Amino acid sequence: MLHIAIAEDERFSAQTLKEYIRRYTEEHGLEAAVTWFRDGLELAERYVPEWDILFLDIQMAHLDGMETARRIRCQDPNVALVFITNLARYAIQGYEVDASDFILKPLEYDRFRVRMDKLIARLPRNQDAFVVLPLAEQKIRVPVEDILYAEVVDHNLSVVTTKQNYLMRCSLQEMERMVAGQGFSRCNRCYLVNLRRVTGIERGAVRIGEHTLPISRPRKKQFLRELSDCLGAEL
Repeated sequence: MLHIAIAEDERFSAQTLKEYIRRYTEEHGLEAAVTWFRDGLELAERYVPEWDILFLDIQMAHLDGMETARRIRCQDPNVALVFITNLARYAIQGYEVDASDFILKPLEYDRFRVRMDKLIARLPRNQDAFVVLPLAEQKIRVPVEDILYAEVVDHNLSVVTTKQNYLMRCSLQEMERMVAGQGFSRCNRCYLVNLRRVTGIERGAVRIGEHTLPISRPRKKQFLRELSDCLGAEL
C-alpha cells in the first residue's frame, strides 16, 4: 500500500493529480491511500512520518512548497518529495531539500506516468520496512535496515543507526513490537540486535561493524539459532 499526500491549493490541479494516481495504480496493480491538504501549512502542522510520496505545489498562500519541504525534512529524511510548479527555475532550490522530482503544470498523464515509474523504482521494496521512533519533541521515520541495535540506557532507549543515534522514552519490549518479524533478536536483556547487521561472533559477544555487544549465557542458544535462521533465509 502506497501512502501519498498532496499539498495543493488549486482544487482542479489536486483532483487531476488524484485521478492520475488512481489511473497509474490501477494500470500497475498497486494500491494507494491518497490524502489531500489544501495548503502546505496544513500538511506541515499535521505531518506524521507515514507517507511514501508527497506532491507539493510550490506556490501556496500560507506556506509554500519549499518551506513545507524544509519543515518536513526535519522529521522525515526518507519521504519522496515531488514539486508541482509552472516555473522550471524552482528545480535548483529542490536540491536543498533532496527533492526526488518535479512535475510542470499543466499536468499531463504521460509525463506523470514516467515520473511515477522512477519514484516507484526508488522506493523500498517493502513499504512497511520503516519504524516510527517517538522522540521527545517529534516522531521520526527510520528505515529498519538502517538500525544496528537498540540499547537500554537508564530508563531510556538508545537506537543506534548507520546515520545517527536516537534517544527516546521507550522500553525494549515496545521496540521489539515495532520491529516484530523483521529480523531482530536480543543478545541479552539490554540489547536488541538487527541480525542482518551482524558482522561476526566472537567469544561471548556479537560484532556489528565497530560495535561489540555481550551475549548473555541465558540468551546465547536462542540468539545464535535466530541468527542462523535469519542468515539462512537470505541465502
